[in-house]
Amino acid sequence: MDFPKFLLGDNTDYPTAIFVIHTEFPRFIINLENDEVEWLEEFDKNDENELLDEAEKLFKSANEFYDREIEKYTDS
Repeated sequence: MDFPKFLLGDNTDYPTAIFVIHTEFPRFIINLENDEVEWLEEFDKNDENELLDEAEKLFKSANEFYDREIEKYTDS
């Protein structure tokens, strides 16, 4: 099964939080309420340093994805 690159998630235990799940490597969940990131991958120090630049781009893409999705709801 193919998954989209990003998915939206919410949880009643965190009523104000909105989560964006990145399903491709490096997989992560970002809480847009506070920008907290949970990595779903294991990294060694070398990989972690290389991924930091890419991660910033991915976090920006996650925010843009959320904005596009919300815009679809508000335009309807």
